[in-house]
Amino acid sequence: MANGRDTKQIKRMRNEILVALKVLYPGALQADPLLRSLLMLFPEVEFDHFRRDLCYLIEKQYIERIIPDAQGEAEGNGTPWRRRWFKLTPAGLEIADRCIHDPALDD
Repeated sequence: MANGRDTKQIKRMRNEILVALKVLYPGALQADPLLRSLLMLFPEVEFDHFRRDLCYLIEKQYIERIIPDAQGEAEGNGTPWRRRWFKLTPAGLEIADRCIHDPALDD
């Protein structure tokens, strides 16, 4: 168990994040509406777990943070997590489409 979640839950949550962003590809989505859509599948998820999963997917380069022009680079780093924008990368799209496999995300 990692932070109150088992491995299967963690993998499922990360895959659902990728699938949700795939629907909008190549567009982006803010973290708050993304989390709210995932709460239907994972009603027990906490924001800290969600944020940790976003960080993991960013480090794997499956998603990336987008800073809108209106926010600017300097202001973008101070943006609260719930208002940050994220989009799927080409590598993330391949994972979401199951064209390639990542053992860390496979069920």
